[in-house]
Amino acid sequence: MFCDELKIKVVAGKGGDGCMSFRREKFVPKGGPDGGDGGNGGNIIIKVNPHLNTLSNLANKKIYKADQGVRGKRKNMHGKNAQNLILEVPKGTIILNEDKSEMLADLNKEGELFTIAKGGKGGMGNARFVSSTHQVPRFAETGEPGEEKEIILELKLVADVGLIGLPSAGKSTLISVISNARPKIAAYHFTTLVPNLGVVNMGGNDSFVVADIPGLIEGASKGKGLGHQFLKHITRTKLLVHIIDGFIPDTEKNYKTIEKELKNFSPELAKREKIIVINKIDLLSDDQIKDLTKKLKKVAKATKIFPISAVTKTDLKPLLYEISKKLIAIKEKEAAKPKTKPKKEIPILRPHLETVKFEIEKITKKEDHKIFRITGKRIEQLAIMTDIKNPEGLERMYHYIEKLGIKSAVERKGAKIGDKIKIKEKIIPYRK
Repeated sequence: MFCDELKIKVVAGKGGDGCMSFRREKFVPKGGPDGGDGGNGGNIIIKVNPHLNTLSNLANKKIYKADQGVRGKRKNMHGKNAQNLILEVPKGTIILNEDKSEMLADLNKEGELFTIAKGGKGGMGNARFVSSTHQVPRFAETGEPGEEKEIILELKLVADVGLIGLPSAGKSTLISVISNARPKIAAYHFTTLVPNLGVVNMGGNDSFVVADIPGLIEGASKGKGLGHQFLKHITRTKLLVHIIDGFIPDTEKNYKTIEKELKNFSPELAKREKIIVINKIDLLSDDQIKDLTKKLKKVAKATKIFPISAVTKTDLKPLLYEISKKLIAIKEKEAAKPKTKPKKEIPILRPHLETVKFEIEKITKKEDHKIFRITGKRIEQLAIMTDIKNPEGLERMYHYIEKLGIKSAVERKGAKIGDKIKIKEKIIPYRK
């Protein structure tokens, strides 16, 4: 099954809980805290596999979850970090957010990796909270939840040359005789239902990849027929080969139809360099071939048009050498372009080092008690990983509320006894 677009949910692993434990050994009547930390949750990583050419290997599930970190144990034993979950995709896969408003990654290199969801941090055990003033902590952190995202994977085939044209123009036959591709070929429209890729070897190290793009008809750019599904696959190609069936009437009209669809789909794509090919010359006389070539030169404004027969393999060599020649020229032109300086990477700040530590939103209730909703990465992370039902956990939250400046900020907004501070889903009574 060919699959070139997929919506999935990814859920990274939760961090393991920290352990709350005390040493229990013979002849050690007052053993100290020895609870170990929990392990980190597994990340979800998307990796390019060069042997794949479809997303169908991921189509059998809607949700992909990474493993959770193992909780900490007594005797200061650290819980095991969870293994990362690796999802393999073909080269040319684009990762978009759920409404396609933002591109998260463009995976276009063999073996390329992208972490799409980060696993949660393991909670600290009570041994980590020992201090000179707090020697018997009866509190341990819970593991941090992993990231959750809904994403869209969209495949755009990576090929040097795109074969375009109306149905039954001979694209599949041509790709089958010039490359290692073996598409289905039959004498009716829309035989080809999925794009086909083939490698053309010109001898030595000279080779190029050809893609046969099916289903282009009038109105394809607006969703008619099959073409709207596959027009995106020619956006990465360097060169287009427009194949025209020379045996059917109105060849000029057929040429204009495809050119119009390209322009409607992408003006930049319509300007891409093209080679015009008249196929099925084995069914035409020499005069008919000359007449067609003359007409298409006027319409296409092309200096070279290649009459061929894909079935009898007539005049394929000149066409292939022209394709190879143009690809070399295009690559040299791209290499000569001045390279843009890479954008400076913005350093990723740790939550506790961010310049804007938190924001406050005041909500007034009918009974005149106020709720102050606090948002901020560090304080939210602390709230998620702290059990406020544990008295020591609640004291820890009050400590950070004061340390991060939240207490003084809510007091400036008129906080009084009876008001509450809300962080994530946790409600903490305000106290002076």
